[in-house]
Amino acid sequence: MPVVTLDKLVALQRNAEDVRNICILAHVDHGKTSLSDALIATNGIISPKLAGKIRYLDSRPDEQLRGITMESSAISLCFSMARRTAAEEQPVQKDYLINLIDSPGHVDFSSEVSTASRLCDGAVVLVDAVEGVCSQTVTVLRQTWIEHLKPILVINKIDRLVTELKMSPGEAYIHMGKLLEQVNAVLGSFFQGERMEEDLQWRERVEERVAAAAAKEQEKMLQRKADAANGVNDDDIASETTASTNGEFEERDDEDLYFAPENNNVIFSSAIDGWAFTVRQFATLYEKKLGIKRSVLEKVLWGDYYLDPKTKRVLSSKHLKGRALKPMFVQLVLDNIWAVYEATTGGVKGKGDAGMVEKITKSLSLTIPPHILRSRDPRALLTTLFAAWLPLSTALLVSVIEQLPAPPGAQSSRLPALIDASPGASYIDPLVRDAMINFKTATSDPVVAFVSKMVAVPTSELPQNKRRGGMLTAEEARDMARKKRAEIAKSQAFSNEELPNGLSGITEALASTNLHGDEETNGLVTEQKEDAEHLIGFARLYSGTLTVGDSIYVLPPKFSPATPHATPEPQRVTITALYLLMGRGLEPLISVPAGVVFGIGGLEGHILKSGTLCSQLEGSVNLAGVSMGSEPIVRVALEPVNPSDLNKMIDGMRMLEQSDPCAQYEVLESGEHVILTAGELHLERCLKDLRERFARCEIQAGEPIVPYRETIVSTSEMGPVKTKDIPRGSVLGVTTSKQISVRIRVRPLPISVTEYLEKNIGATRRFYAEIKAAEESRGTDKSSEEMIDIDGSSGDNAQNINRLSISDFKRELTEAFHEAEEQQDYWPDVVDDITAFGPRRTGPNLLIDHTRSRICRRFLQETQKETLEADRSLDTSASSTVSPEAFSDKISYAFQLATAQGPLCHEPIRGIAVFLEDVTVSSTADEDASGRDNLGRLTGEVIKTVRDSIQQGFLDWSPRLLLAMYSCEVQASSEVLGRVYAVITRRHGRILSESLKEGTPFFTISALLPVASSFGFSDEIRKRTSGAASPQLRFHGFEMLDEDPFWVPSTEEELEDLGELADKENVAKGHMDKVRARKGLMVTGRKMVKDAEKQKTLKR
Repeated sequence: MPVVTLDKLVALQRNAEDVRNICILAHVDHGKTSLSDALIATNGIISPKLAGKIRYLDSRPDEQLRGITMESSAISLCFSMARRTAAEEQPVQKDYLINLIDSPGHVDFSSEVSTASRLCDGAVVLVDAVEGVCSQTVTVLRQTWIEHLKPILVINKIDRLVTELKMSPGEAYIHMGKLLEQVNAVLGSFFQGERMEEDLQWRERVEERVAAAAAKEQEKMLQRKADAANGVNDDDIASETTASTNGEFEERDDEDLYFAPENNNVIFSSAIDGWAFTVRQFATLYEKKLGIKRSVLEKVLWGDYYLDPKTKRVLSSKHLKGRALKPMFVQLVLDNIWAVYEATTGGVKGKGDAGMVEKITKSLSLTIPPHILRSRDPRALLTTLFAAWLPLSTALLVSVIEQLPAPPGAQSSRLPALIDASPGASYIDPLVRDAMINFKTATSDPVVAFVSKMVAVPTSELPQNKRRGGMLTAEEARDMARKKRAEIAKSQAFSNEELPNGLSGITEALASTNLHGDEETNGLVTEQKEDAEHLIGFARLYSGTLTVGDSIYVLPPKFSPATPHATPEPQRVTITALYLLMGRGLEPLISVPAGVVFGIGGLEGHILKSGTLCSQLEGSVNLAGVSMGSEPIVRVALEPVNPSDLNKMIDGMRMLEQSDPCAQYEVLESGEHVILTAGELHLERCLKDLRERFARCEIQAGEPIVPYRETIVSTSEMGPVKTKDIPRGSVLGVTTSKQISVRIRVRPLPISVTEYLEKNIGATRRFYAEIKAAEESRGTDKSSEEMIDIDGSSGDNAQNINRLSISDFKRELTEAFHEAEEQQDYWPDVVDDITAFGPRRTGPNLLIDHTRSRICRRFLQETQKETLEADRSLDTSASSTVSPEAFSDKISYAFQLATAQGPLCHEPIRGIAVFLEDVTVSSTADEDASGRDNLGRLTGEVIKTVRDSIQQGFLDWSPRLLLAMYSCEVQASSEVLGRVYAVITRRHGRILSESLKEGTPFFTISALLPVASSFGFSDEIRKRTSGAASPQLRFHGFEMLDEDPFWVPSTEEELEDLGELADKENVAKGHMDKVRARKGLMVTGRKMVKDAEKQKTLKR
């Protein structure tokens, strides 16, 4: 294969119509990297013989060891093909630039898929022909739908249907047809969901127009009555109302949405054997032989169409007249593929049939080298024959060029929706919007680039530090030899068994050190510099041209063009380097035009994970809302083995947080340094990077910190009410000074309300941000409310921010309350009385003001006028006495504290409502004058009293723990099914479903597994099944463990069966005690010494 030069790739970047930015997406082990190898081999980077074996884009050693991709990596390829400018003209050779991004398929690295898809215009989605649609396949298809990428489907590993499942061509055709239906069903579900949402929005708009028309007519009627008119013509009202509803809902056409071989967006392939084809290729082959036009053959080669052997005419199924004919796809395509496998790897002992091979090569006019024909390896003959007949790279890259859009066309269709969904979209400069959508590349046009992630690269791998050419100069060789001799001399001096005696030995040691001290020091410093890690931005340029030395603004993730100078104000940085991404290496660039995926230097310390680059500040656009697919759930506390390496570990963790799209670094209140990762495999990779690349010191990891949630339920087994005269959950709290008493009542929220609040966390966060912004604009002093800085906005992404209005939110929340049928009588009109959400001001818990004077401000105020009136009614600054209204913000703060740390094990609370029923302030005569002065002292007392009262009311019900759960999907054959079940059951998992994949011997098992029991689960499954099954774990949510952690046996039967302690049976108490012990809280019922025996006796 000819080697493509760097200059040629750089020249191709200038013609945007000949550029394609694609990413390869699939489930784990479906053949993404093997497919990439076949494409890379076309540019002479690797040998075609090693394609599928070397896994070139898996540049990490652990990726090669495990055989899976962990980081998305990019490479630029050149592909030449002959194209006709017109039907009658001769084909002209044309070069295209393919910017290819290979992404991971493991669920732990879903964030890498998100970062890759945002930079591309099209996607190649792979599906294993045997395993079919898996969990991650659905995820990557959803990602293409969200990012508006045009996909191409590749049905890979068709060779397994021949060699493993031993299917006939007819059976394989039926199997692939069903697989295609499954993939299209996934796309159809996305389309249907979006269509239903659009239909609902259209109906709401129609209702609004009808209501507006009716209100307008009502105003006219009142005006006419006031003017003593003769009456109102009802026909006019009806006609106007009807006119407003005449607009019909326009159905979107989904014809081009689905995959269909006749549309040439489906490729059949075997990446490991190096072949692939589309229906168009075979239509071209049979066009002259059958005398049928290629365009007609493309439509009938796939589907229920048959070829009459006598008349050579195409028949549909209804014209068969009982004849047993094969479908055209089987007869003309699959039979030939199967014949090649039979001729090369079939026959006796898998040696193939030489005569059949000769017949096939003659009929296809193929030339096979003689040494391949004489080879004893049948696979060498198989791959050579297929490479000459149906090369994989040709089929795939031709489809990419013909089916996937170039950057100008892709940006005009994709970017309007992305720009409109960005923060402060109405304030974006029209010039910036026009430059991005219309793909303007002049140097005078605005520059907009998106950095999807930061990549850590060793200093020695940077182009300026790499050697050009393979030979060392004489001076460099002498310098290297001198350093090597110094290292050898030093090691010999310290490895001698007998050290030099007396001062002479010391003199010799010092002399040997001085001889080469400077050189050794320089060598060590150079080595240390080469080992340092640099962060390179993984970016896509949308408009303008970027050149080394340009100065550009870096917009933070929370930037909005509505307030461009808000804190933190965007910084202006200078671009120090631009790189062409070439898989394992980087090539330097001077400038980059729009539409190219590239690397960018100079952003280290300015971008945490992702960000937007813009040449102007006012009117710029923020594109940093990337959905990461899965939030980090596994937390582990780290500490260095050598305490003096603490600073190195902290610096390394900060660099890891910048370079990994999903990893997060936190410092807990206890001083622990915690890293958050997406799963066990992701954690293992992060620890390896910390030890070997970023921190370069020994680090030990503690036990994984698993999140829990606390809640309450109403059950018949609850204990008696603590105070008989008041309802359950009611608490009267009195401060230590006896000056303020607070009466509250805690109740469990209906499940429908809790689920609605969790689903709309983005909406409540936005409401709070709007209230805070309004207060700042009015200059309202809310310092007491800001005593706790609860940052709940760091996890925002484009999907979580639900653009609900306050009125819609109130209406839907009221409907959720009405769904709780048995408790409807207790939840009348509580939505208007909501004061706060918690914890983090956005959680699924409610603080409801039921006091007579309504001392707290309403959270869901629909208009600014209502908010101003509420603030005036609560303003007590002019009063000299202390009133209950003065403590409204303190009570809200105490509610946040109480729901952030529950009474069971200091985990967040979920699904409770706290009713504030009364606040009484009693003061003596001599304290009236100094009431306002005592406010500071009373603040702490009120916060502590309310927090303790909420926790006391919480424990009046039956408490429950909510366990973090993984949804587990395992594909296994019937031979190892029992072993998979045994492992899941032993780890307290629950089987949800088991289904046999039709046409295969594989079962798909879906289960729920507690996160606390999941560590080591994947390794155990693989060991028990000898590698025949591998699970995929995805965070599912929290599920209640229906067991009271404070339950103790009380009846005679329970005491007889379980004993007095029953500690082995109470799983909830085990979880609670484990978390309390880790946090240093008191564990009740735990004995330090069970059997009081002498220690001396135990030692003997």
